[in-house]
Amino acid sequence: MSEFAKYFDFNATAPIAEAARNAWLETSVEHWHNPSSLYREAGAARMRLEECRESLADALGIEEPERVVFTSGATEANNAVVRYLADRTEGGLAVSPVEHPCVDAAVKREFLPERVLEIPVEPQTGAIDFSALETWIRLDEVAAVSLMAANNETGILYPWREAAALCREHGVLFHTDAAQWIGKMPAEGLGECDFVTGSSHKFGGGKGVGFLVLPEEGKADDFRGLAGGPQEDGRRAGTENLPGVAAMVAALSERQDARLAGIESARGSDRDCFETTLSGEIGTVSLGASGPRLWNTSMFVLPHTKNLKWLTRLSARGFSISTGSACSAGRGNPSKVMAAMGLDFERMGRVVRVSGGWDTTSDDWAALAAAFGEVDAELKNQ
Repeated sequence: MSEFAKYFDFNATAPIAEAARNAWLETSVEHWHNPSSLYREAGAARMRLEECRESLADALGIEEPERVVFTSGATEANNAVVRYLADRTEGGLAVSPVEHPCVDAAVKREFLPERVLEIPVEPQTGAIDFSALETWIRLDEVAAVSLMAANNETGILYPWREAAALCREHGVLFHTDAAQWIGKMPAEGLGECDFVTGSSHKFGGGKGVGFLVLPEEGKADDFRGLAGGPQEDGRRAGTENLPGVAAMVAALSERQDARLAGIESARGSDRDCFETTLSGEIGTVSLGASGPRLWNTSMFVLPHTKNLKWLTRLSARGFSISTGSACSAGRGNPSKVMAAMGLDFERMGRVVRVSGGWDTTSDDWAALAAAFGEVDAELKNQ
């Protein structure tokens, strides 16, 4: 049994990958100098930083590495994109109601309500109404679109490729939050989007580092993130976290290699068997299972009892699961994702999210299912 056999909250954060740990240590020792300084050792650090930029650009299918800007994570990057779109566009912003809180809150802060068009979501499947988005774009009602690639709570995949192509055809700026997609699904092709955001710790890199992909030259040359020094070609001030960047790139390389080896397909089958077992034995109802989802994610409604009681008893057995997004856990706030899918407040209180990892085995999933069965019997006998 692996060290993380009972850890099922990978969508919140992933343990650091061995390749990432090694890259961080090596870079911290050999290239600890400031990449912006002028002496020889700093030049070597700058060279290492640019090598990382090129590697990440290659992984995302981007021909111009200068489009990649390193940030402190997806939250900073998403805020910067939303702020730019609010300041530099005059039309509406089409955005889904199931975006991560760092996009949702930024939109509420930066945009007047009358400028925001909320893309409808199908209540049962969680899929967006793409025809509504297409109509708005063709009628020239929006100047920008923000649509996440994969949902952090349900794992539902969204048609970012189709949306990016449609936006490109009509001269509309397109942003996708790919924090959950990258490292779990193929990253190639994300460079087709104008703006892409990602976070290292979601796929085995360190916390406090991420990236932002900017549009091709000429579409957002006036983009400015954090104000201050001239780092990142003046687009994001602050000394670059070179060890963190190197670890992020190493982690992504390891995850992409795992994908090429077919691990995701096998893990998806393990997740499906887990859901079938729980549905048959204790009566859970999976959310978004009728459409494409991340291979590692399962969100479902429990048949009885508040989810926190299930979580506490599973935690006592060593299993780590979630009641939803870690960014809103413990606050008692209704989930916008669940509300968009038609769940009432009572059922929201019986929802849990399970998200496995790259090394989670079928035995690990079976052990979690057995633990759910034990807790079910325990709660019924109270």
